[in-house]
Amino acid sequence: MTEEREQAERFAELFRAVYLTFHRRDRPRGELPGASRAVLEHLALAGPLTIGEAAAHMHRAQSVISEIVTHLERDGLLEREADPADRRRTLTWLTPAGQDALRRDRDVLGIDLLASAMARLPPGQADALNAAMRTLIEHAQPDGRRPNRPNGGDTHDHDASL
Repeated sequence: MTEEREQAERFAELFRAVYLTFHRRDRPRGELPGASRAVLEHLALAGPLTIGEAAAHMHRAQSVISEIVTHLERDGLLEREADPADRRRTLTWLTPAGQDALRRDRDVLGIDLLASAMARLPPGQADALNAAMRTLIEHAQPDGRRPNRPNGGDTHDHDASL
């Protein structure tokens, strides 16, 4: 077995232990229903869309997407706005509350648990840990590019956000 393989196996064991130690316990991860989450995720990736465009992108009936958007709008997670390029079109977009709900729904680790543990680390060790993980993720990219970043383009659940 190579040294790299042994290191990878140790990291995998530690990663599992980190997940089991720090996974969210405050509430179920999926606080958003699946269809609502899908619409919010799609809008977050694609940007403001009309209901017809969202329906076409998601391969769903326009009436289905319209009903979901109406529900999300009533909950304050989406809003409708006139298209600045064409006032006849109405776009749907995430409100700040919708962006927060989506971010919370994506969280798999308990931030309070992590913060408490990191507060007990020696000075600089939390920064070193985060930097090492960021470097590991960057080196995992097949084309050498940095992974997608939040608020800076496409991000997917399986993509790392740095």
